[in-house]
Amino acid sequence: MNIVLIGYRGTGKSAVAEILSNALQMKSIGMDAEIVKRAGISIPEIVEKYGWPRFRDMEAELAREIGTKDNIIIDTGGGVIERPENIEDLRRNGLTFWLKASVGVIVKRIETGTGRPALTKGKSFTEEVTEVLEKRIPKYLSAACYDIDTDNITPDEVAARIVEIWKMADHQKIN
Repeated sequence: MNIVLIGYRGTGKSAVAEILSNALQMKSIGMDAEIVKRAGISIPEIVEKYGWPRFRDMEAELAREIGTKDNIIIDTGGGVIERPENIEDLRRNGLTFWLKASVGVIVKRIETGTGRPALTKGKSFTEEVTEVLEKRIPKYLSAACYDIDTDNITPDEVAARIVEIWKMADHQKIN
């Protein structure tokens, strides 16, 4: 069984995936990093050169592929939930954990990042995060087996909660 981390940028998915990988001795795959590796260019370059639809196609291809693997931690991109088939592929053999945070916390965590192009044009960063989250929250909610609010807890605490849930779920699967 896989551990699948979903949520908006800045909610702690990558940090938590690394902690989980070490704690559980499981391989971790960062979907965005894997897409960049395969494409040979950054996500902003992919989007500029080919557009968001092509990036989402690459994301869907990867979700299909890694959804068939077992015993891995999958650190998804924030928009993986934009296509329902991605979640179907990732949940086939995985527990999905929605790492969530408030707009203010997300903005504080990612406002200086340059790894992703804007999702909305002509908006402030806070307005963009608010607008995109409003659209995505129902999708995260329906995709998640479990949700964890990361506003006031450390990545280590998030990982500990996930390990506890994962071990119970894995034990129930065996019995």
